Amino acid sequence: MELDHSIMEKAEVLIEALPYIQRFNRKIIVVKYGGSAMVDEELKKHVIQDVVLLKLVGFKPIIVHGGGKEISKWVEKSGMEPQFINGLRVTDEATMEIAEMVLNRVNKSLVQLVNELGIKAVGISGKDGMMLKCKKRYSGGEDIGYVGEITEVDPKLIYDLLEKDFLPIICPTGFDDEFQTYNINADDAACAIATAVQAEKLAFLTDVEGVYRDFKDKESLISEMSVEEAQEFVNSGNLGGGMLPKLNNCIDAMEKGVSRVHILDGRIPHCLLLEIFTNKGIGTAIVSGEERYYHGE
Repeated sequence: MELDHSIMEKAEVLIEALPYIQRFNRKIIVVKYGGSAMVDEELKKHVIQDVVLLKLVGFKPIIVHGGGKEISKWVEKSGMEPQFINGLRVTDEATMEIAEMVLNRVNKSLVQLVNELGIKAVGISGKDGMMLKCKKRYSGGEDIGYVGEITEVDPKLIYDLLEKDFLPIICPTGFDDEFQTYNINADDAACAIATAVQAEKLAFLTDVEGVYRDFKDKESLISEMSVEEAQEFVNSGNLGGGMLPKLNNCIDAMEKGVSRVHILDGRIPHCLLLEIFTNKGIGTAIVSGEERYYHGE
């Protein structure tokens, strides 16, 4: 009997995924969800399917999301003009109210998508369980309003949810010593949370393919780099504005105990599965020295 070639290919894909499933079974993976993948409905479904599959094969995923584009949309709808200083949103009291409402709305829509696939998700903010404590953040010495810099993470609520088999979905608001609410950069929140729970993986969904040796040369994508190499890139001054803080966050997370960080193009359907379960990978993985054998090395 001659088997259909496509069926055999499916079997090969599953076998290729097996060592990764074994390696990361019961390990925590933090997914920072943002960019186009949060706006495009089809891409949104793909991301949620990926995260649900990760959970079903034994990973312990946590989603941390932002809502920048959605917040800007609702600020404009309210008749206000979004303001930015050095690339950071100025968040006055009125903007903070809108940001918190929008983030919670986004949060519950993601919970619903996960629930629809048969997995129980719980949507929380950094204020729940006093998880994300922060202080006022300044940009180049300038006051940008209610924007917070994380000073402390209490992961107890996250651990409790994971232990009860829930999938935590976290929006990045926190509080200071006076219990004033602050908006927190979602990349910063994802890094701080991944560090606090000693995640095995931290994956950033972005609108870029990964890190390039030369951004103008699309053939120069780096599929894997060490923390030292990442630091050299940061020091070189050759990185674009959006990638510089992201790479700094990656380095910081790994120096504080996260095992592996991935920068992925969220515009590619099922980018999470392709990066995590295949030998080649599709984005940029930042690894510690002893991890270099991974991804086929």
